[in-house]
Amino acid sequence: MIKIYMSPGCSSCRKVKAWFDEQKIPYQEVNILSHRITREELKEMLEKSLNGTDDIISMRSKVIKEEKPDLMNMSISELIDFIIENPTVLKRPIIVDDEKIQVGYNAEEIEIFKKAKRYASSLCLDEKCPRYSDCVKEYQNALCGVKTASTGN
Repeated sequence: MIKIYMSPGCSSCRKVKAWFDEQKIPYQEVNILSHRITREELKEMLEKSLNGTDDIISMRSKVIKEEKPDLMNMSISELIDFIIENPTVLKRPIIVDDEKIQVGYNAEEIEIFKKAKRYASSLCLDEKCPRYSDCVKEYQNALCGVKTASTGN
C-alpha cells in the first residue's frame, strides 16, 4: 500500500493526492500533524532514500531555523526522536510504497507509481466485475466480493 505523508495546508500534497485519485491508485493518507510518526515509519523512509536525512528533512523548516539543532552530530536514534517530536521538519509530501520513496511532487517522477495500479488490477480474477479495471487488492473484497490471490476470499 502506498502511504502519503502530508499536511493539510501543503499545496504539493494536494497535487499528489489529486494525481493518485485521478489515476485511481489507492493510498493511505498520513497527516503528520495529527498522526504520531513511528520509529518504524521513519526507518523505512531512511532505508529507501538515496541521501538519508537530506532527502526527508527540510532545512527551511521553522524548527530547524529557530532551534538550530546540530543534526550532523546526532546519532540516528537521536535524529529519529527529534523528528518524532518535531514532525514539521519533514519535507512534504513523502510518498512511500513497498520499494521506493519520493519526496515532493514531480509530475514526471510520480509516474513510477502507476505500476501499483497495474499490479493491483492483475490480482482481480473476474474480468466481468464492474470494477475490474480499477480493482485494488486491499479493497477488492469490499468492492465486489471477488476471490483474489491476496485475500483468499
